[in-house]
Amino acid sequence: MLENIPSQSIMTELLGQSLYEVWQALCSVIDEKYDMERLWNTGGKKWSYEYKYRRGGKTLCSLYAKRNCVGFMIIFGKEERAKFEAVRDTFSNAVCRQYDEAQTYHDGKWVMFEPTNTAELDDYMRLLAVKRKPNRKR
Repeated sequence: MLENIPSQSIMTELLGQSLYEVWQALCSVIDEKYDMERLWNTGGKKWSYEYKYRRGGKTLCSLYAKRNCVGFMIIFGKEERAKFEAVRDTFSNAVCRQYDEAQTYHDGKWVMFEPTNTAELDDYMRLLAVKRKPNRKR
């Protein structure tokens, strides 16, 4: 876990204003639908920061930040992949292509999106619902 959580100005400087707005929009829609523990971490070799949504020891998704780039990752287990396949024709071609090209490991299919705008936010939220039903009542 990170000792110093990056400030808004650090994130804006790292991502640029437009990508920081994408980051904020993603966090906002996730926070609206899910009551989760949120953890900041280093981003490993490829990213500056990781921002993970977890509950009960299970990760819902992770956001990643590096210079001029936002990453949004969902790991789909075997049952979740079957659920996605059942509804895949309701998703955009870009989302399906990213899903198809993602690497499958022993613990699941690691799907990384690098959004540059908010056009696919609805698809991302529906992907999260495949993984776990929203747990906030609105």
